[in-house]
Amino acid sequence: MTSYPERLQYIALIDEAISNGARQHRACETAGISVRTLQRWQHNGFIHEDKRPEALRPAPANQLSESERQRILQVCSDPNYADKPPCQIVPALADRGTYVASESSFYRVLKAEGLGHHRGRAKAHGTYVKPKSYTATAPNRLWSWDISHLPSAVVGHRFYLYMIMDVFSRKVVGAEVYEKESGQYASMLLQRAVWIEKCRGDQLVLHADNGGPMKSFTMQAKLYDLGVRPSHSRPRVSNDNPYSESLFRTLKYCPQWPQGGFSSLDSARKWVHEFVVWYNKQHRHSGLRYVTPDEKHQQQDVEILAQRKALYEEARRQNPARWSRETRNWDPVESVSLNPDKVRRVA
Repeated sequence: MTSYPERLQYIALIDEAISNGARQHRACETAGISVRTLQRWQHNGFIHEDKRPEALRPAPANQLSESERQRILQVCSDPNYADKPPCQIVPALADRGTYVASESSFYRVLKAEGLGHHRGRAKAHGTYVKPKSYTATAPNRLWSWDISHLPSAVVGHRFYLYMIMDVFSRKVVGAEVYEKESGQYASMLLQRAVWIEKCRGDQLVLHADNGGPMKSFTMQAKLYDLGVRPSHSRPRVSNDNPYSESLFRTLKYCPQWPQGGFSSLDSARKWVHEFVVWYNKQHRHSGLRYVTPDEKHQQQDVEILAQRKALYEEARRQNPARWSRETRNWDPVESVSLNPDKVRRVA
């Protein structure tokens, strides 16, 4: 529906385009309307407003009467049904041989009267806002952590891997295996990682999901004590913590992963320690232009990537016929974002 001022603006622009030599149907197409719409807007030399909002329409034959609407509100306010939704009220009335209205009519009347809120003592499902977006341009500014299960050789038993990584460099700054999930274990690992990295009080952000250890009082107190700002994912939205999820996938799909599980807690800790050393010092990460997390964390990637770029440019100079485009992108990754805001394309 186009308002009267908008119609005046559209017609003025179309008239200007026509006076400059454009065809009417082309000008209308550019404005997003049809020629028939333009003709309907103008009648006997006048521009008319849209009459649809003022039109008198007959009431539908199946519309609920005022007494029926009041009957629905009365039933929903009855103490026997006050804590139940319409999907339960309507069948209960049917069992008593009573029909008031359909389930959709119940919902529609309640919504119109502002009574469509949560009914009952159970906690209503919340509307969760996307977590705040953070961008890291240097190491030890943004960390991500999570807990994953490690299988045991004993059926039904498992170990718990606590792992903290730096989002900017992808380096594992803290990892440990325990026999249970605990906020105390998580706070100990965080404190050890902060001490090793010497980043206390540097406005570090630690992102995690909504698990019990992540939001425990012990963990929150440790975050406050270390000057670390907490950040949490939405419930049941794993995409809000993608870097930790990706790290766990790399861990569990590496060739050295023990298919039969870990025989003991010590063997699990030993294996995780060896994995962390390999991952930080030998694994060339695809998200870092294939430098290792340790090289990125120590900011040695700039020199390494500059040497690769010079090598490729020399190879192109020697054999220019083999290069139809630019050489491979070896520019360092300058920033990494967690849960970035989507950029809307403007037509």
